[in-house]
Amino acid sequence: MYKNKQIGIVIPAYNEETQIGNVLDSMPDYIDQIIIVDDSSTDKTVEIINSYQTKFQNITLLEHKINKGAGGAMITAYNFAKSMDLDVVVRMDGDGQMAPKDLPALLDPVVEGKADYSKGNRLFTGEAYQKIPKVRYFGNAFLSLFTKIASGYWHVADSQSGYTAINKKALHMIDWNQLYTWYGHPNDILVRLNVNNLIVKDVPVEPVYNIGEKSGIKIGRAIFKIGWLLNKLFLWRMKEKYIIRDFHPLVFFYLLGGFFSIVTLLLSVRLFIYWFLNGYIPPINALAAMFSFMSASLFTLFGMWFDMEANKYLK
Repeated sequence: MYKNKQIGIVIPAYNEETQIGNVLDSMPDYIDQIIIVDDSSTDKTVEIINSYQTKFQNITLLEHKINKGAGGAMITAYNFAKSMDLDVVVRMDGDGQMAPKDLPALLDPVVEGKADYSKGNRLFTGEAYQKIPKVRYFGNAFLSLFTKIASGYWHVADSQSGYTAINKKALHMIDWNQLYTWYGHPNDILVRLNVNNLIVKDVPVEPVYNIGEKSGIKIGRAIFKIGWLLNKLFLWRMKEKYIIRDFHPLVFFYLLGGFFSIVTLLLSVRLFIYWFLNGYIPPINALAAMFSFMSASLFTLFGMWFDMEANKYLK
């Protein structure tokens, strides 16, 4: 137990035979339950976990017959954790990239009732730029910016971090079966937390790389797929939170911002076609495009501002 709270760890694992043993060896004594979901590994991951089960009674292994992705493993893990009487559930990966020494800082806000969900932020530290591979660093920063807009948690960064802790209330409020199954599931979780008005806290954690882990992420593909996911999640959050559950006029600002953005694009295309065919731009066309662009920018910025105000108490 940690501060009189039952703590569980969920670990999604896929082909982690070189790392999973180190992860389990480094687990603090105050962890009550360890739930590992093997996502149809093709190496010796399951054998290694089985050997640890003979030594420790608090390890539960759940096996997928087919690979369901990191998000699919978390669906299984969280649904199983809901059936156990745990006060806080921590998610750690099986690749050893999450330092156990950061666990108390991650647990404290949730255990003390200051947050429903806490997540590690590797970008807080000045070491992040030196330790994180540059392509992943800039990809993470790009996705973090758009996750702020999509999720409504404007104070949260490092959106791709999977080092998290969630309390019992939040664990039972969310329908985990609807979770995105690929690498965008941390972004999906943040959006679902926001729709349920749950408090999220960022916690500085150490970035851990080059310890033998193998990444299956292709950055270019990930940015495109997660970017498209964030667009859908943003629209879903607007509908679910500000129309269905509780109406807020900020939806009008976003709608007008979107409308004038489309108009700006059409006017700009028309303007360049006219320029190409006739060699000059009519002033009224340029003025209309500029007016539309300014309207789109102002309406969108006001929508963001109202969204920030509506969610500031979720820090």
